[in-house]
Amino acid sequence: MAIKYQFNKISLNELDKQLKVRTRALPTIKNKESALRLEVKKAKQKAESLTAELEEKIYTYKYMAGLWGEFLPDLVSVEDVDLGFSKIAGVKIPVLNEVRFQVKPYSLFLRPYWYAEGIDILKELASLGIESEMYLEKMRILDQARKKTTQKVNLYEKVQIPGYNEAIRKIKRFLEDEENLSKSSQKIVKKRQEEEKV
Repeated sequence: MAIKYQFNKISLNELDKQLKVRTRALPTIKNKESALRLEVKKAKQKAESLTAELEEKIYTYKYMAGLWGEFLPDLVSVEDVDLGFSKIAGVKIPVLNEVRFQVKPYSLFLRPYWYAEGIDILKELASLGIESEMYLEKMRILDQARKKTTQKVNLYEKVQIPGYNEAIRKIKRFLEDEENLSKSSQKIVKKRQEEEKV
């Protein structure tokens, strides 16, 4: 990205302002990047732990595999997932508030006694799965924001700040050279005028 400028004091002042803005903003952006990096790591760890917990619970209920054949498949369903939103380092992320289930009525006398416990198990497993997915989504959103922030840090550090410094240096040199030429020409004119008087 080439920085456009002119060789005058107005352009010099404008470039100086832009440089100061970026220099002041850089530490804040770096802090945001490190905060996002930390939150991505936390979300990933939480999602992995929830997935592991879900797999462990499914494994512990493996002994009931034969019983699940008697279970009505549409007895329990997720009615609603209540989401809220929060901000982490300026990034809006979803937060799981509640998972609501719909349980169809069934006869306690006609169905096996373990149905009530089976419903609770299904709710628990579904809640763990949904929560795990929420953390994966949180991780994805935060990682995308972190990548954008990293790009901005690199843009400021490696392109814009050095570019503005170089442009300011060139303009200052040009203005100094122009001033020196002006002074030299004034001296020459003054010297000629003095020689003409003599």
